[in-house]
Amino acid sequence: MTPGSPSSEIETLSESAEQVDLNSLLREFYDDFAELASFELASEIPEPFDTLLNHQSHMTVTVEHYHGEPVDVEVHRRRNRFASGDVVQAVDVANPEELDATVAYTREITLVTHDTHQVVQHGIVRLDPSALSRSVWHQIASGEIPLGRVLIENNVLRQVQLCRLWRVTAGPSLAKYLNLQVGDVVYGRTALIRCDHKPAIELLEIVRGNGPLS
Repeated sequence: MTPGSPSSEIETLSESAEQVDLNSLLREFYDDFAELASFELASEIPEPFDTLLNHQSHMTVTVEHYHGEPVDVEVHRRRNRFASGDVVQAVDVANPEELDATVAYTREITLVTHDTHQVVQHGIVRLDPSALSRSVWHQIASGEIPLGRVLIENNVLRQVQLCRLWRVTAGPSLAKYLNLQVGDVVYGRTALIRCDHKPAIELLEIVRGNGPLS
């Protein structure tokens, strides 16, 4: 299944969301989804991807445990939507007024191991700042700390829900981010995080594992 046609609109979380809409997340940054990757639903996935993805936990914790070292976040692109409908590609994260006025926030990231500097995960994150405390939202928006670590260190009441597993064939952008070749196969997942029992954060998470599958 290759996701459908894109839209320039930035979207927001639904209060009744039970699944993460992969197409909607991809539309945040890609007019042509194939630029990132093609996606097929997967009911079973091989190791080490099953260990890395098939669980109801934060990916930050999982990849740190798997690789045996902390990970850092690199934010490649971000979008802030305001109540007026305006969308800004890069607000001043040091400006609290702009952060407080944000009604929806999306970013494209990679996770990189702290000591060996290996890129281990690509992700698209969309969140509702109103579902988080002001301090937690500002920490996430700073782009300095992986999202999962921010939630854990602030003892946010949360539930991670695995939605779907995906077989992912790398396009040019994913190949660049994860040091793959175009056409390499890896795996990913969509997941939803509830904070204080409310849908708060939607995630697309793609891992490199030990490298691509032939």
